[in-house]
Amino acid sequence: MSLINETVAVWVSPEGSPVRLVWRARRFRVTDTPTPLTASVSLPDELLHFLTHPPKPVAAWRCQGTADDGTSLVFDIQHDDGGGRWKLLRAYD
Repeated sequence: MSLINETVAVWVSPEGSPVRLVWRARRFRVTDTPTPLTASVSLPDELLHFLTHPPKPVAAWRCQGTADDGTSLVFDIQHDDGGGRWKLLRAYD
């Protein structure tokens, strides 16, 4: 695992999950089902929270991306609401 913290270009589906990204001039297609990354909350607290608050949009994802040459990496990406950009937090090979 490498801690990256770099800006990355991300394309998302109409539902908001990542489908493609470009990092360091390499294009990666998302080749798995992206996993939303959320803060862990204990189950009773989470249920009570959702009874009184609408769910927040997912701001971070973990997904596998595959380049044209077959290289696959797992990426943790996070959307910056203030700047409208995506950050690559970590990359796993």
